[in-house]
Amino acid sequence: MNKKIGIMMGSDSDLPIMKEACQLLEKLEIDYELTVISAHRTPERAREYALNAETNQFGVIIAGAGKAAHLPGVIAASTNLPVIGVPIRTSTLGGADSLYSMVQMPGGVPVATVALNGAKNAAILAVQILALSDDVIKNKLVEYKENMKVDVNKTATELKNLGYKKYLEKHFA
Repeated sequence: MNKKIGIMMGSDSDLPIMKEACQLLEKLEIDYELTVISAHRTPERAREYALNAETNQFGVIIAGAGKAAHLPGVIAASTNLPVIGVPIRTSTLGGADSLYSMVQMPGGVPVATVALNGAKNAAILAVQILALSDDVIKNKLVEYKENMKVDVNKTATELKNLGYKKYLEKHFA
């Protein structure tokens, strides 16, 4: 059976960032489930989600959180699945608090962590993990990356042909 990706966030205020993971997975037609779980306000639900993740056909979990961003670590402590943390930029400390909460996990409880607000990269990493054992997903990933290369080459050609001033006027004015 195909594995899906679990996407969670500590609060619905994280949705403007985490939607980028959803959009990428939709583009690649990869199943995912999105939810809100708070490590601090609903710890029992977080633990239950993590304990049942494999039974519920998840292959990877992406967890976005800000401030005291313990959600990815709480999930990682209760599952053997890979957990990818997305530290959310905060108004208080600019996201350093979120980042440190994720990258300073104790030995034995890893959380792969992407850049601040890096939900899209978290989704790509999750797809890369699933692609290791699923050729259909692997082919979608290869096509996605090939399309990125084509887009960059088109941009380079257009910039060369227009020159930077006309290119800026056309795309950034």
